[in-house]
Amino acid sequence: MAVKERDRGQVTIEFLGMTPTIIVTLVVLWQLVLVGYAFTLAGNAADEAVRAGTAAEYDGEGKCEQAGLDKLSGAWKEGTTARCGGFGTGYITSDVSIEVPVLFPGTISFPFTVKGHAGAVEEGTN
Repeated sequence: MAVKERDRGQVTIEFLGMTPTIIVTLVVLWQLVLVGYAFTLAGNAADEAVRAGTAAEYDGEGKCEQAGLDKLSGAWKEGTTARCGGFGTGYITSDVSIEVPVLFPGTISFPFTVKGHAGAVEEGTN
């Protein structure tokens, strides 16, 4: 029997053996991307909320919290909270918490949240 015939299918068997490792690696990388994206969304939502809160003449807190959630898509809004404070003190703050999804936004989430925080000086009303 020739060596060539004896090694037939070896590459296929090796690839099949590595397939679970490749899939697990891709899943872990995708999950890390989602965690990083959640941090980006939380920071941006907090910035948007503070921006709206500082510019609002009336009901600044309501506009602030609404603006913190407005630009998030429906799947990311689930479990997301936006809190604003500091009105009347001259320094508006916003805290946004986003639950990190498992593999797909809108499905189950990890039991921890990503937090974004922002602050800005309140605009004067003259």
